[in-house]
Amino acid sequence: MAQPQRIAFDHDAVIDIAKYYRFQWEPAQNCHVILYPEGMVKLPGSSGEIMKRVDGTRSLNGIVAELEQQFPGIELRADVVDFLEVAHGNGWIKPKAAG
Repeated sequence: MAQPQRIAFDHDAVIDIAKYYRFQWEPAQNCHVILYPEGMVKLPGSSGEIMKRVDGTRSLNGIVAELEQQFPGIELRADVVDFLEVAHGNGWIKPKAAG
């Protein structure tokens, strides 16, 4: 199986869900999912917690800060960066356009 493509981006840039993708809770799957025209990606556990915060108002740094406040004593930065860089590589998220 191929390694997921990771694309780094500015950690201070506000990020949003890309056009043609939708993030939602899917009761039938009992997890959060990303829907797109060709299918669906299941996001179990912490990946759903991260994606809940990708709403066009927060940066990666802001998401990390919020998660570390919600889950004190756990170093989350590396896992959040890894997940969001893969999500960006898959085209699920994008830095929000300035202006």
